[in-house]
Amino acid sequence: MAPVDLLIGPLIQCMEAATLGMPFEVWKTRMGSNRTEGTLEAFKNIYRKGGPKAFWAGTGPKMIESASKGMILMYAKEGINETLLTGGMDPTAAGVIAGAGGGIAQVSVMGPCTYLVTGAVTDPTTSVFSRVKSTYKRGGVAGFYPGGTAIAFRQATNWASRQGFTEFVRSKFKVAFHGDKDADLTKTQEIGAGVVGGTMACWNHPFEVARIEAQTLGNAGKPVGSMVTVMRNIVRVDGVGGLFRGIVPRIGLGIWQTLFMVTGAKLVKDELKNHGLVSK
Repeated sequence: MAPVDLLIGPLIQCMEAATLGMPFEVWKTRMGSNRTEGTLEAFKNIYRKGGPKAFWAGTGPKMIESASKGMILMYAKEGINETLLTGGMDPTAAGVIAGAGGGIAQVSVMGPCTYLVTGAVTDPTTSVFSRVKSTYKRGGVAGFYPGGTAIAFRQATNWASRQGFTEFVRSKFKVAFHGDKDADLTKTQEIGAGVVGGTMACWNHPFEVARIEAQTLGNAGKPVGSMVTVMRNIVRVDGVGGLFRGIVPRIGLGIWQTLFMVTGAKLVKDELKNHGLVSK
């Protein structure tokens, strides 16, 4: 578990969010809360509301979230992963466990931040400061955690899948491209593994839709209920397909985050090791 993870995590997670991460997040959130809109329709409606800058709504709380969750994810995920690999565990299994551990560790900071970002997307007329005041007045600290269970499930399965699937694809690429399970992949092959792993990890999208719905209800001051209740209500109103609204921007976001936080983190650490800046 290297202290360098405390620096790498916030840096690359903020880079991820500030570039394409925020537009994908806003687009996905719009579709999750307006489930009658199609993929392109939602994109156009966001643009009509505020032009290009509308795709970066809620950037302030998102940067706070990205810096804090990036640090927590990298420190927990990499620490668990290195410990398991040192103990002789298979890289794919170690990736799944480490990803789940890192994802769960993120929830403490992600709850309030994703709540504020969701509010900024669904009700852009209310300032972040006003939303913080009204939420705290209505429910105290707990008021910032509607959909907390859905976030925990999403984050655990997110990073377990992204890390695990990417490691699985990497192992297959090593044999397919180099004929050796211990070979080093090229940077292009590492990126390819991240793209495939990030795409495959989007199987858990229903948890994300439930999270968006719960936080939308919370922002409106309405009762939320359990994650199961939220999912049932979505299916009742929109059918099973409602649980998969926003899957296209979610795949884009999943790929983008995996390339930064799984593939990118590995490449950065490998470069630092090669230059003797961190221990191998």
